Amino acid sequence: MTSNTHRKAVSYIDKTREYYAAQGYDKPYKWASHDDSPFSRLTKPLAECTIGLITTASIPKPGVGLMDDPGLLQTGDVFCTPSDPTPDALYTMDRSWDKDATHTMDLGSFFPLDHLKSLAQEGLIKSVSNRFYGIPTDYSQRQTVENYAPQIQNWLEEDNVDAALLVPL
Repeated sequence: MTSNTHRKAVSYIDKTREYYAAQGYDKPYKWASHDDSPFSRLTKPLAECTIGLITTASIPKPGVGLMDDPGLLQTGDVFCTPSDPTPDALYTMDRSWDKDATHTMDLGSFFPLDHLKSLAQEGLIKSVSNRFYGIPTDYSQRQTVENYAPQIQNWLEEDNVDAALLVPL
């Protein structure tokens, strides 16, 4: 006898293909594949590494408070901004997350900048980069590969980042 107390797996790949087919797209949805990914093992201990943080949340435009008006936000482009001080909040309402089951009022739950800073104080990592980085949640693989990723990589190199932590929302 089977119990209904456990969730059953949902095949998001199949669901996505079915969704796009139902929208009239001729070619099946193609998931991103990165066989030649630039990921590599660290060549030194974490205690000697500068860590960068990449988020998909947005920040308010300078001089504008955090509001529900997306027109007042820096969205759609990659950005970098100083890591100190840690922002009071980030704008997340235009992102896809289960807004009925959770919230993003606790910045540390999805943006661990202060936690990284505490790891640096404890000596577990050398430091946190002077800036953190933002990348839009654009579903264009071409845009991500050709525009967003190279800009983020340039900033990471400018800031002498040894490892980056991507925390998508």
